[in-house]
Amino acid sequence: MEVKIAVIGGTGVYDPNIMTNVREEKITTPYGDVELKIGNYRGKYVAFMNRHGDGHSITPHLVNYRANIEALKRLGVKNILATGAVGSLNPFMQPGHFVFVDQFLDFTKVRNNTFFDGGASGVVHTDMTSPYCSELRDILSRAAQSLSLTSHPGGVYVCCEGPRFETAAEIKMYRLLGGDLVGMTSVPEAPLAREAEICYATVAMVTNYAAGISPTSLTHMEVVDMMMRNSENIRKLVMQAIAWIENDRSCTCHRALELYAGGDV
Repeated sequence: MEVKIAVIGGTGVYDPNIMTNVREEKITTPYGDVELKIGNYRGKYVAFMNRHGDGHSITPHLVNYRANIEALKRLGVKNILATGAVGSLNPFMQPGHFVFVDQFLDFTKVRNNTFFDGGASGVVHTDMTSPYCSELRDILSRAAQSLSLTSHPGGVYVCCEGPRFETAAEIKMYRLLGGDLVGMTSVPEAPLAREAEICYATVAMVTNYAAGISPTSLTHMEVVDMMMRNSENIRKLVMQAIAWIENDRSCTCHRALELYAGGDV
C-alpha cells in the first residue's frame, strides 16, 4: 500500500463518507507520535491529518509541525495539500475566495522550523525561492475552475505566531511589505515539507478581512462560521485535486536537497 497524497486540515475538510476502507493509524517519530486517518479514494490511498487535533484543541504555535511532516514522510507521502483559514489584506481576495499562495513572509517566533539542528542532523540551507509546489498549485487552480469556484493562482501569505489576532498597525505593516493574506499555520509546514522533499501547496480560504480593514472587530466565531459555510466547497476542491494527482508523478520538490553542498560559508 502506497500513501502518496496527504491532506492537512481540520474537521471541515475530512468527510468519512468520501473514502472507503478508512482506518486510524499512529506513527511514531523522533518528535512525537502522530495520529491520522488513511482511506481509499478513487483507487488512491490518502492520509488525512487534523492539524489542530480533535476539537481544535491545539493552538497554531503549539502544533507539532516536525512530527506531522516527519510522519507523512515515513508513510511515503510525496504530495501535501494543506488547508487553512486566512484573513485578507487584499481587497480583491474576498471572504469565500480560495487562494493558492506562492510566497510567504515569516513572522513566527517560537516554533521548531527545521529538521536540521546541527550535530547529527547536520546543517542544511534549503532553497526556498519558490516555497510552494507550482505543479500542485496549477492542479488546484484547474480544479477550482472546473468547479466554478472563485480562486487566485498566487498570493503572499504572512504567517504570524498567534494565537491572538493581529493589530491594525501590524496589518498595515504587512500590507506595506507586500502581504496579501494573514494566517498562522503555513510556516513552518511549507519549509519542513521542502526539507522532507515533499510537494506542498496551501489551499487558503479567505474567511474575513484583517484588522483595520474589516469594519468590525475580529472574532474566532466569524472565522469558524465562514469555514463551515464553505466546507463543502473545500472538500470538493481538495478531492478533485486528489483525483488529478498521479501517484507516480515526479517533481523538483522531490530532489530539493540533491544539489545541496554543505561547505563552510
